[in-house]
Amino acid sequence: MTITTCTAPPDGRTAAGTATGARVSPVAGALSGFGGPVHVPGDDGYDANRAALHAHLDPRPALVAEATGPEDVRTAVLAARRLGLTPAVQATGPEDVRTAVLAARRLGLTPAVQATGHGTVVPADGGLLLKTSRMAGVLVDPGRAVARVGPGARWGDVIAAAAPFGLAPLSGSSPSVGVTGYTLGGGMGWMSRKYGFAADSLLRADLVTADGRRVTATAGRHRDLFWALRGGGGNFGVVTSLEFRLHPVERVHGGTMYFPAGRAAAVLARFREVAADLPDELAVSVLVMREAPAGTGVAPGVPVLAVRAVHTGDAGDAERALRPLVRAAGRPLHDGLRTMPYAGTGTIGGIAPQRFELFRDLPDAVVEAVVDAAGRPGAPAAAAEVRLWGGAIARAAEEQGREAGPAGHRDVRYSIAVDGPAEAAAALEPHATGGSFLNFLADPGRVHTAYTPANLRRLRQIKRAYDPDNLFRLNHNITPA
Repeated sequence: MTITTCTAPPDGRTAAGTATGARVSPVAGALSGFGGPVHVPGDDGYDANRAALHAHLDPRPALVAEATGPEDVRTAVLAARRLGLTPAVQATGPEDVRTAVLAARRLGLTPAVQATGHGTVVPADGGLLLKTSRMAGVLVDPGRAVARVGPGARWGDVIAAAAPFGLAPLSGSSPSVGVTGYTLGGGMGWMSRKYGFAADSLLRADLVTADGRRVTATAGRHRDLFWALRGGGGNFGVVTSLEFRLHPVERVHGGTMYFPAGRAAAVLARFREVAADLPDELAVSVLVMREAPAGTGVAPGVPVLAVRAVHTGDAGDAERALRPLVRAAGRPLHDGLRTMPYAGTGTIGGIAPQRFELFRDLPDAVVEAVVDAAGRPGAPAAAAEVRLWGGAIARAAEEQGREAGPAGHRDVRYSIAVDGPAEAAAALEPHATGGSFLNFLADPGRVHTAYTPANLRRLRQIKRAYDPDNLFRLNHNITPA
């Protein structure tokens, strides 16, 4: 452990691994044996390392520990527990993970786990921020079509490693998103209608639990824990590696087409008519946007209708599948559809929803609300996106039964994401199911809405078995039964 600058604790203790004569706080001192750098308030690395991805969060942890292995994580978590501090966990290696967990527990800290920070919803004020961003290794086994990754890996790393073998992961819309948080939260991506949620492809998870144990969860070992990890978020331990299936997809046909916003209501009405007949190979969403992005050739400030799509087949199949929507939309203002390597899906983009709701159908009132939200100059929302679910997402519940992970509400047909204030989505809410999806849930107080009642009961029971004191609670928290 290296601590660059620290304040002297009242008892004058020093920590092993520090520079000669360096004096540290009791919190940092409890991390004796921790392998990575430790930063405390006032040192040169503290502010840079405590920063959250989301600008509205300004975490002030008691210290920041950059782990290098599971042992470090174990130490930090057990130390946090003993001192009663609250760590947010971002480790860099399996040994660091174990070290940090043990330290957090010894110190009485309460860890909040984060990998790349995309899913952070609660700041680690006064706690221990354990970073896993250095644990970003990716290993692909092409014979088994499997990837094994560290918790700090991002989807771009996995896509690049899998592509030479004609394989692709169930990644999201952006290659910069972290694999671990995305997968533990469910993971809805461009190939979900074909292959299910990212969580459905999970084969193995190595993690450190609240009591400092290193556990491997698979379909045959710690089965309840394995079920819970496939959608239950970071509630059950600190992940040190994941193993998941890759899929035989090398190229796709997709992109974004822009049309006049005046056709939005007609296209959404046609969308609901043909949704049940669209092939699973097609992922598609219809957006109403206050103005088109730069570079599309559409005049600034002009509202548009956009159709975003990815088809895992060839161009002909993709164009036939999209034909009903294109006919309803008319001549495109900009046609960005093209055949591309799977990695190209990262250029299609997505919206950052401030509100996300699920729907079983699209009545006229919902169509009108979507158009009103973003379909005119000065509209309250920048965009409103209607996305098609179904396909393998729904089939997983039927095929796997009770063993299908708890991710999402698999019986819904659509999601609607709104990039705008609450009032922009107010007219949609009376028609929504009331459910949510963990990856898109900004309000940690609504975690219960991400699960069916039966799945939530089971998650709480598993939480009681693996974390009865709710040590991991600075997250989308599931409380123990």
